[in-house]
Amino acid sequence: MKRIALPLSLLAMLLAACQRTPPAEPVATGPAAAPAAQATPALPATAVVAGDADWQGYGPAQLGIDVEQLRVAWGEELQGDAAADGGCYYLSSPANTPAGPFFMLEGNQFLRYDVRGGDVPAPGGGRIGMDLAQLQALYPQAEAPQPHKYVDGGKVLRVPASDGSQSWLVFELGADGRASAWRVGVPPQVDYVEGCG
Repeated sequence: MKRIALPLSLLAMLLAACQRTPPAEPVATGPAAAPAAQATPALPATAVVAGDADWQGYGPAQLGIDVEQLRVAWGEELQGDAAADGGCYYLSSPANTPAGPFFMLEGNQFLRYDVRGGDVPAPGGGRIGMDLAQLQALYPQAEAPQPHKYVDGGKVLRVPASDGSQSWLVFELGADGRASAWRVGVPPQVDYVEGCG
């Protein structure tokens, strides 16, 4: 009986420990206390999150919606100046720069998004920093890589959507052979090498 009581009491203590809420962070006082301004800020609700990117858009921002629908769907401030003639321009959240996503609009429609940093997976799992062989293994449906228009030794890899949509995924690879940026959108906007330049 004694052999059973010990494990049950141990089990009871472990269960009680698991149900406790974690202690609050200790509050430093005196000269060594860190100023409140150095506290880590909470991430905004729309911070770049793994899994938000897909063939249809980025999180709540779905390709094909107009600029007002994009602003409402995103749910926080988007900065950027609309082109007066309905031409190409970008909107982005100040919280997400410099990585992105950057939303490209043309003719008042959201048609492409760009990711230029961070560790956010593209649709299908590709990431910035992967080499060409890794990307081709993930995307056997990709077209043959093409030379980059502006980067000596760089390449561009175009991947058609795997969900049957009209979207394409484009990886830009630097001279080191690694992905430095990627974007998803519909042609011809997804192929604008200069963005809106």
